[in-house]
Amino acid sequence: MAPPKPKRTATEQLRSAFPLLMELVRPRRGLLAFGMVLMVVNRAAGLVLPTSTKFLVDDVIGKRQIDWLAPLALAVLAATMIQGGTSFALTQLLSKEAQRLIAELRRRVQEHVGRLPVAYYDANKAGVLVSRIMNDVEGVRNLVGTGLVEFVGGVLTALFSLVFLLRISALLTGTALFFIAAFSLSLNLAFKRIRPIFRERGKITADVSGRLTESLAGVRVVKGYHAEAEEAQVFSGGVARLLQNVLRSLTAISMMSLSAVVLMGCVGAIVMYVGSRQIFAGTLTLGGFMSFTALLAFLVAPMFQVVGIGTQLTEALAGLDRTQEVLGEKPEDEDPKRTRTTGPIEGYVSFQDVTFAYEPGKPVLHTVTFEARPGTATALVGPSGSGKSTIISLIAAFHEPSQGVVRVDGEDLSTVRLDSYRTQLGVVLQDTFLFDGTIRENVAFARPQACEAEILEACRIAHVHEFAERFEKKYDTVVGERGVKLSGGQRQRVSIARAILANPRILILDEATSSLDSESEQAIQAGLAYLMEGRTTFVIAHRLSTIRRAEQILVVENGRVTERGTHESLYALGGRYYDLYTRQHGIDANLFLAPGEGDAVAENGPQRPRVAGATPPSAASFLGGGVA
Repeated sequence: MAPPKPKRTATEQLRSAFPLLMELVRPRRGLLAFGMVLMVVNRAAGLVLPTSTKFLVDDVIGKRQIDWLAPLALAVLAATMIQGGTSFALTQLLSKEAQRLIAELRRRVQEHVGRLPVAYYDANKAGVLVSRIMNDVEGVRNLVGTGLVEFVGGVLTALFSLVFLLRISALLTGTALFFIAAFSLSLNLAFKRIRPIFRERGKITADVSGRLTESLAGVRVVKGYHAEAEEAQVFSGGVARLLQNVLRSLTAISMMSLSAVVLMGCVGAIVMYVGSRQIFAGTLTLGGFMSFTALLAFLVAPMFQVVGIGTQLTEALAGLDRTQEVLGEKPEDEDPKRTRTTGPIEGYVSFQDVTFAYEPGKPVLHTVTFEARPGTATALVGPSGSGKSTIISLIAAFHEPSQGVVRVDGEDLSTVRLDSYRTQLGVVLQDTFLFDGTIRENVAFARPQACEAEILEACRIAHVHEFAERFEKKYDTVVGERGVKLSGGQRQRVSIARAILANPRILILDEATSSLDSESEQAIQAGLAYLMEGRTTFVIAHRLSTIRRAEQILVVENGRVTERGTHESLYALGGRYYDLYTRQHGIDANLFLAPGEGDAVAENGPQRPRVAGATPPSAASFLGGGVA
């Protein structure tokens, strides 16, 4: 497990997220500039009412200049209409553009995550990645939408107000600014404490979502072991952690709101006292005092906006920082070594002294060497954890060897572009994965551009038509999440049809029939036989009766190939394969030791002596059947 990443300061988070922020803003700079212009007009219009108060009280009312009343009222009405219109335009332009940006960023992150190597998925839960894609980008609307513009607008309003306030009374303005400066310092300290809380919230949310996703996906296992209470307890623990985080943030936000209210109270009391004294002294008019009071609200209001919008911007930057972390991961197809584009391959696969370790210093494969010629089948047998699946992962280029070379048609696989290689690779797994779509959509997943006739032909070969035609909607039948509405054999036949449609040159069968009953297994044998014909095939099988016609069988133990040969030669050798086969089928170890059939290689340890004249079980077919 990788060591936890050290916590970063807000400045480091902003520096990390800044390139992505600029990349998002740059194409929209014209729209944002227009939004800023609208905001300036909006805030300027909003200042008409408070600034006109002094003229209304001192001149229109005080000096009884009644002719100015109607123009003044019309000016205030016009300013209010302008303010309302620009507010509507800002919401329509920026809020909608922010939602488009969120959708675009989600698509981008999902596409990037899809191109990351398998090792990244091994280290991150699916639910965590879902949270990164769906939740972390949500806060971006506050950076491109009305949040940021409102924040800037509040600052502009404060600056405009400050100019008018200084003209009315420098003494009152200086007194108010003293308290506002003190509040700003405390606000900065508060944000330093609240930023890590928001970042931690994103991580907790991802963890809780990840576990919930796993629990829902594995509901049959949960119910099968009557573990609903345990899962509920685990989820409750995650929710409790999330609640504690939210409560901590609410406490901080409440303290900031309290400080803002106290600020307003202190400033209001001071202005009331000092302003009244100035009126009595004749240095400030009543209209000036009323206008000052109204404008002071525009100066202090941004402090309240900082509490709300500033918190949103902080959360948005934290989410953007996490998004940048994902986008900073190196896609597997951008490896500078992968420069060679392969055309149609023949399927000649070779391992040359391949050693591999998932963790440094803990190899799971040791100097594995073998060859698989085009059109042949290679079977991998051995106990669980011996390294069979790791060999398959290297063939599929999910990982790269720590030492040694994997070659396909003589090309080092670590230098081949994966998009050109994997289009010629087909996989049929024991745990067949189907998407929550129709039968037709799941088969066509391998080659979306395939025509209807090709899809139906693949389904016919794989015997999908035998059950699909019985459904009311036939091939438009929805299979449910992971194909839950189909039986195991039906899911496997859909998977085989998908592989047939892909028409791969290299085929991987990972326990493709071991979990099926005899009837289902027999139903798909013909499809598998067709699929394997002429293709380089690699088979992992614990049911050894299914691999007897493989051109070569590799016995893998403790990350090493200990024996290799055909079924007959390995059986006659009397080594590890002989033990596995006879133990699985209950055959007397002394009955079927054939002399001299095939070429088997035992790479460690002495073997049993052969018994002359005995023959091993026959191999009537590559797949299926018991002991002959």
